[in-house]
Amino acid sequence: MMPEPHGGIVPVLDGARLIAAVPRLAEIAAITVETPFLVPGASLSFAQLRHVSRCVAAGIASGAQGVVVVQGTDTIDETAFLLGLAHAEDAPLVVTGAMRGAAAAGADGPANLLAAISVAAAETARGLGALVVLNDEIHAAALVEKSHKSLPSAFTSPSAGPLGAVIEDRVRILLRPQHPQPLGAMPELARVAMLKPGLGDDGELIKAAAALGYAGLVIEGMGAGHVPAALLAALEALPASLPIVLASRVPAGPVFEKTYGFAGSERDLIARGLIPAGVLSAPKARLLLAFLVAQGRDHLAIAEFFSRYA
Repeated sequence: MMPEPHGGIVPVLDGARLIAAVPRLAEIAAITVETPFLVPGASLSFAQLRHVSRCVAAGIASGAQGVVVVQGTDTIDETAFLLGLAHAEDAPLVVTGAMRGAAAAGADGPANLLAAISVAAAETARGLGALVVLNDEIHAAALVEKSHKSLPSAFTSPSAGPLGAVIEDRVRILLRPQHPQPLGAMPELARVAMLKPGLGDDGELIKAAAALGYAGLVIEGMGAGHVPAALLAALEALPASLPIVLASRVPAGPVFEKTYGFAGSERDLIARGLIPAGVLSAPKARLLLAFLVAQGRDHLAIAEFFSRYA
């Protein structure tokens, strides 16, 4: 992003200008550039991401050995995860961006782009699914979170740490976690609501979500996956056919399944039909649920797929 005359920085740099700012990239790979749109990360739409997903598939089908997607950092963790659900190839799919504007002292965009393209071109990065690369760290899309508003080291993987790093121009992969099989081409995603109950919550927003016609619901619970007991009546009033996923506001570790037994605990909620999100954050659980519902999966199939992230 660059400063604009009326104040603030905005997305104005297309792919060609980003590549031109890092001459060393020519030593790593032959790069083909596409700039389908210039929008802030927070304003990306599902339709735009379906287009990006098709571009990724087309590029690999045309012989690309890896793909890098560059965007604003607000939603990189979501974008990478969603694109990864449709990414069926071994070729690395890497999402990157910059925590500082291009005109800022210590701008990190060029270094992040260099590292991302290095990873996309690396044989060792094949078969890892979608990745996020910033600050020379390599993260799995399912695990990465933006954990700081401004630092170059903003992206972390609280549940496991990074998969590796780019050090001395070498892509070093230290972990190769299993990841679920992709789901196929990205459909037009279903409408899924995401609610975050707080202390003293009365559950009225849960009732509203059903009334507004959402096809699914994600509850971002507290602690290991808990909600206030006052919400239970609202949950019971929802249609039995509405899939509900239980995530947690706590960034590290999976949602529990069998420890606590009080009203509103994870055991209670799962017994009521809620599906634990495993290690997925609530925003990622929303994307996965929207994808699965759009594919026509039933409750059992949805629960089985989420269990792969336990």
